[in-house]
Amino acid sequence: MKEKQNVLIVDDSQDSLDLIGSQLENDYNVTAVTTVREARCKLEAGRYHVALVDLVLPGENGLDLISEISTKYNYTAVIAVSGQASIETAVLAMKLGASEFIEKPIRNLYLINMLVEKTLQAQWLIAENKRLYAMVHKDIDTNLIIGNSPQIQTLIQKIKKIAVLDTLALITGETGVGKTVFAELIHRNSLRRQKKFVAVNCGSLTETLLESLLFGHKKGAFTDAHRDKIGYFQEANGGTLFLDEIAETSLAFQVKLLKVMETGVFRAVGGDNDLMCDTRIIAATNKDIKAMVEDGTFREDLYYRLNVINLHIPPLRERRDDIRILTSSFVQEFCSKYKKDELKISPGVMSIILHHEWRGNIRELRNALEHAVILAENNVVQPEDLPENIAGIPADDQILPELDKTSWASAKESFSKHYVHSLLLKTGGNIMRAASIAEITRENFYKKCTKLDIDWRQYRKQDENEIGG
Repeated sequence: MKEKQNVLIVDDSQDSLDLIGSQLENDYNVTAVTTVREARCKLEAGRYHVALVDLVLPGENGLDLISEISTKYNYTAVIAVSGQASIETAVLAMKLGASEFIEKPIRNLYLINMLVEKTLQAQWLIAENKRLYAMVHKDIDTNLIIGNSPQIQTLIQKIKKIAVLDTLALITGETGVGKTVFAELIHRNSLRRQKKFVAVNCGSLTETLLESLLFGHKKGAFTDAHRDKIGYFQEANGGTLFLDEIAETSLAFQVKLLKVMETGVFRAVGGDNDLMCDTRIIAATNKDIKAMVEDGTFREDLYYRLNVINLHIPPLRERRDDIRILTSSFVQEFCSKYKKDELKISPGVMSIILHHEWRGNIRELRNALEHAVILAENNVVQPEDLPENIAGIPADDQILPELDKTSWASAKESFSKHYVHSLLLKTGGNIMRAASIAEITRENFYKKCTKLDIDWRQYRKQDENEIGG
């Protein structure tokens, strides 16, 4: 069944409202108001495809409203309506943004349907031309994304295809991989880019607070509701709402969310009236949401509604090609933030960074480099500038993650690598000192480095004139 379009009628004559409304209500979702003030409230609360505006209204005139709609709500087409306006006023209405004009009294009621349909078709053609233009011109704003790995480039190509299509998307990946960044990238390259991008972490909120934040609430709806407050659905109307950690929500809340997604209609907490919105939803989770559907902890219908397009962001340890460029970018960022001269990265630090597992992904890397930039001296980041859990000896579970699946030879090699690694870190790449601690000859230590495929030169400390990384 074809989805009904939303039509707003603004006229101070109740007879006109009843006449036009009854003519359109079978084919469209009709909302009728009598003042400019009421019209503004409706436009802020919901998305309308067509507005029929009388030019002669009490208080502010219809021309002001037409101009405002054309400026602030350019997705809403305007049809001017009047029985008292002069030809000059009608022409001015068209110049201000009205696409059609109807003169009252309206003798042919079918003319209303024809003009509304014609206006909708014109709006669709404009939107379609924009969409096709965006698809043909493949370059998109990727300033938010740092990474050259094949995995990231594949994701960007996928985003090029879906950003302008207004489709739903589900982003999956571990904590810290940048799901919010990818969601904002989709918004920035969509036809909704002029409207708001609003992000909310569902996992950090109680169900009651989440409902209040998303749907808004009326004064007195609960103890601390001292005033009316609009929700994120209204705030992001015409734009994009990003629901992070969607798998943390309750089944009861998921039912309410599904209804909004299917109808575009919701009700504020404690409210009596339905509100409309046209908000693109992008959701994200770090959990196996498909497994949650199978065990009944996430609604299957909501999962399939959200998962029209799936974007899986791989962890940083699976795309190590991106680590160098991320490191360089973060160091520059924090040098600027803390007003430090450009810092170089010693080979030892880069080796540590490239081989660390980064279980916290980009977020962990970013925090580690901020720590390092703050502590760095002499314009060079050294191993001791990194957080201890990264620069120090790895924990036992990192050295031998699965003892029951590891052979004696593999366990021995794993321990040897980490042992040599820690010695080189501690001595700054000084082979004589490292060999002395290990109580073996320098020549034997060189051989062990070669056998374990460890480049001891990368651990050497540099002075400020040397170039690292």
